[in-house]
Amino acid sequence: MNWGVFQGLLSGASDFSTAFGRLWMSVVFVFRLLVYVVAAERVWADEQGEFDCNTKQPGCTNVCYDYYFPVSHIRLWALQLILVTCPSLLVVMHVAYREDRERKHRERQGEDCGRLYIHPGKKRGGLWWTYLISLIVKALVDSVFLYIFHHIYQNYALPSIVKCTLPPCPNIVDCFISRPTEKNIFTLFMVVTTVVCILLNLCEIGYLVSKRCCEHVTRRKQSNVVAYLRKQEMFHVNNKVNEEIELLPCIHVTPPETKLR
Repeated sequence: MNWGVFQGLLSGASDFSTAFGRLWMSVVFVFRLLVYVVAAERVWADEQGEFDCNTKQPGCTNVCYDYYFPVSHIRLWALQLILVTCPSLLVVMHVAYREDRERKHRERQGEDCGRLYIHPGKKRGGLWWTYLISLIVKALVDSVFLYIFHHIYQNYALPSIVKCTLPPCPNIVDCFISRPTEKNIFTLFMVVTTVVCILLNLCEIGYLVSKRCCEHVTRRKQSNVVAYLRKQEMFHVNNKVNEEIELLPCIHVTPPETKLR
């Protein structure tokens, strides 16, 4: 798989991310994707070929391998990396949609017209929700794959030997996994980096929500202050008008004399 193209598509996502998002992207590319491409693929290259059972019964080795490893370890990691990075592409596509809409608006209205977006990449409106949903989806994807790995490989550990009694095996057959210690080290490393990514996603979600709440409270306070100042200004204006009216000279109007008949 050509991971370079995949990395190029996601490199633009860091331009619209917070500090937590950039750190998450660094962990994914350096400690997960790079380790997967450089080392993990080679460690699991002999996954089925080196799964050896102490029997020559045809089909026994394949059946036992399929039972203990229903999904290829390395392919499951590849699927996890693809799914966990796809939500970032949604953010990039949303920003591209905003930029295209802004460009078409200028073409129709001219360069001196008002802008639809002050900054297309600024997380406001629908883009904020898209970014927040992408963080939730990434955390959920990593959590689901952690559960899948724990369900398939108990305690995220590979035993050095497994006992198989499935047909067509004639009796209890011992099967041996190649390089179990090395595979356990890489499995533990991937699990730790996945947990770190989940924590970074949760921290970024908390940061975005708290920042939005603070902005909402600040705007509400500002609106209350403006309303209070306007009220005070109207009060002083009314007082000044009343004072001017009181200072005006009094004009007595006498009624016209009536002739007595």
